[in-house]
Amino acid sequence: TVKVRYLIIGNSAGGIGAAEAVREVDKAGSIIMISDEPYPSYSRPLISEHLAGGYPLERMLFRSPDFYEKNNIRSFLGRKVTLLDIDKHAIALETGERFSWDRLLLATGGSPIIPEVAGIRRQGVCTFTTLDDAMAIDESLIGRESRVVVIGGGLIGVSVTEALVKRGVVVTVVEMKERILNTILDEEASALEEEILRQAGVSVVTGHTVTEINDGSAQEDAVGSVTLDDGSQIPCSLVVIAIGVVPRVELASGAGIKINRGIVVNRHMATSNPHVYACGDVAEAHDFIYSK
Repeated sequence: TVKVRYLIIGNSAGGIGAAEAVREVDKAGSIIMISDEPYPSYSRPLISEHLAGGYPLERMLFRSPDFYEKNNIRSFLGRKVTLLDIDKHAIALETGERFSWDRLLLATGGSPIIPEVAGIRRQGVCTFTTLDDAMAIDESLIGRESRVVVIGGGLIGVSVTEALVKRGVVVTVVEMKERILNTILDEEASALEEEILRQAGVSVVTGHTVTEINDGSAQEDAVGSVTLDDGSQIPCSLVVIAIGVVPRVELASGAGIKINRGIVVNRHMATSNPHVYACGDVAEAHDFIYSK
């Protein structure tokens, strides 16, 4: 078992920011960062640039390549945590490695929401929150003419749509609400964004949902079209699910830490266990604007 002063599970913005904050007050305390992704910390919004124009990982890095070395941080990338034992202050990885910690930070982020739709497991159904997602979509586009349906007209849906348009792909966006980007834009701004997408050749379908993902005649179990709630069908060879993310609370809930929508934290970002903290998309914190 490896002993460590500060153990951080998660290697994106929340985890990196926390590691930097620790180093501001403690230059010597040991820090270990663990991530189930095999890459150094990268900017997630830039996965659309990777898909659109082949942006290499080197240009997507959230921090310089020597970040971990400069800050005396041991990183364990491409490793998945399978067990969190609060009482023993220990975790185990699927590789069998074990770590014990004095302070633990859960910065595990969110997972894509996958709707319960018939055909959702077909080959050619993707999400778009990680670099691996962008790579998978990129690979599926190579060497053939593609039609793509993007389910969800929020930030992730619009981001992947813009990247696909740059790749010359015919895209249809299906949004269940009456307008795209409805959670961040007012009606006028939303209409402007929709018009820009339409001018770029994107079909925008609002006020409808996808009820089934159908197979294609060319290849069994591959995507051939989607069916909407009004019975109409849209032909496609790829479906991108972009309807949001849900906090990755599995480790915390399995360890008995208080969960609501996310991991509940106080104003010091401590969970219901005083030695365990959480931050980023996985954390549910006090809202200073609404005071609740």
